Amino acid sequence: MSQQGPILVVATARRPSFAAALDVAKLFPVVEAEWADAGRAVEQLQPAAVLAATSDVDQATLAALAAPIAAHQPYLPLIAVDPQGTLPENVIPFFQSQNSQELGDSNRLVARLRAALRIRSLHATVMRRLVPATRIALSDIDTFRDATVLLVGRGGAYPTLSVSLGEQTGVVGALSIEAAAKHLNARDIDGIVVSEGFSPRVVDAFLTVLAEDARFRHLPVVVTSGDLLPAYELPNLEILLGEPAQMVATALPLIRQHAFEAHLSRTLRSIDAEGLIDARTGLLTPTAFERDFASAVYQTQQRGGGLSVARFAFDPAHPRAQFDGARIISRLMRQMDFGAVCDDGSVLVAFAETDLKTAHTIARRLSSVMRHTSHGKRDTRAEPTVTVATLESKDSAKALLARLGEEAHRAAS
Repeated sequence: MSQQGPILVVATARRPSFAAALDVAKLFPVVEAEWADAGRAVEQLQPAAVLAATSDVDQATLAALAAPIAAHQPYLPLIAVDPQGTLPENVIPFFQSQNSQELGDSNRLVARLRAALRIRSLHATVMRRLVPATRIALSDIDTFRDATVLLVGRGGAYPTLSVSLGEQTGVVGALSIEAAAKHLNARDIDGIVVSEGFSPRVVDAFLTVLAEDARFRHLPVVVTSGDLLPAYELPNLEILLGEPAQMVATALPLIRQHAFEAHLSRTLRSIDAEGLIDARTGLLTPTAFERDFASAVYQTQQRGGGLSVARFAFDPAHPRAQFDGARIISRLMRQMDFGAVCDDGSVLVAFAETDLKTAHTIARRLSSVMRHTSHGKRDTRAEPTVTVATLESKDSAKALLARLGEEAHRAAS
């Protein structure tokens, strides 16, 4: 991975101790600047990342540096070491331990920086390949609309954390580690918050499994209770104690950064598919679906076999459910199947080589994963109404979809 510029270290006076970690990791050149000169240094040096010592800096000073950095293209990571108070949305927090040598803070900081630089490289690749050139920025990510956090825990703090998170992001609740594992395998998750209710041994085992799985290793993980040390191969792990609202505010920039990375990855897949994939959901665009569906109907009529189609209709008053449902379908449907989001917010999925009975079974499985939980209870607003139809001998693509629409109308009434 090319660094694409120097690392800028901003501090009040003398060189901060964490800068030595960059030398050891051979992340050079490292250029230092005082806070008074930080803005000018960013413009002149065009750094690949900025690390700021913020323990003795007020929020206004940090915000003044963060604002112009947020506008940079490609993504310019700004990591605040030991920040105070609420962070601007593009500032990644990093908290040093009291005994930084023993706990490997240097390695943690370098790992967090490398993870952020990887996103910068991904952003640069997407920008280079987008035709026509289109601006994509971290500020485009609305965590309430675009991010999903897995909240794991039980006990008194769980409902309060759920409410605080739910005001800022989508939330999937899990009252057990086993339930959390199922959600991780079925959903696109942008962060994990581990609340109280588990022994240190259980939390340790969970974090170890996350660190060993490449799919989850770079997720933001926040542990809000216990006396665990952040000594895991998880670059975006933080142990945060305090009021739920403050913990959520601190974690939010890490969550937004991951949602941005996921959006960039889907955009890259859309580019590879020549714009036929919707970058927000990972499903086909409606035009691409119509083309592929017509082709699938023709091929099935010519060669025989089965073809079924399902419609997942969501509560219009709960738009988040449609977005989550589309992403779940994109992640879990079989490779031979394809789907798209319709103008009315429903999702169509074509099941290739599938009879009506099997299609019903697959649709029920997909629907069951969409059951959103809050405080450990099902939220029926997130559960779609599902209708299924199968191709008959004289059907055209238009006729099959019309019949599916009639079935959906009857189901709704």
